Amino acid sequence: MSRNMEHQFSMLVREIRKEFVGNGPKEISTRFIGSWAVSEMRGNLTNIEKFMMNSIDGEKMVHEARTEFVKKIYNDKGVRQRFEELMGAHIVRIFSDIDIEADIAMTVFVFDKPLQSKE
Repeated sequence: MSRNMEHQFSMLVREIRKEFVGNGPKEISTRFIGSWAVSEMRGNLTNIEKFMMNSIDGEKMVHEARTEFVKKIYNDKGVRQRFEELMGAHIVRIFSDIDIEADIAMTVFVFDKPLQSKE
């Protein structure tokens, strides 16, 4: 799979995050490994989330909210369709988590076949 496709995939992740969260990650990189697309995102948290993390339960709330909200985003049929059309493969599973202290999120998209160039 070409670097260009990895870049296009990263830009789609950023676009969807901006659309649903209001801002996208500051840095994003995606790598294709077999049938997996692994996206690493840095600089995800909003100023409000950073402020919330100063409270006693804030870190837990931000982590839970981010994790559950991202799962809901990727369960949207229209969102999945955009990824599937780009890759020419169907999504089987999506795993996502965020380390809020480091402000790094990882999402692993598992497709139904190895990702290959669409040339």
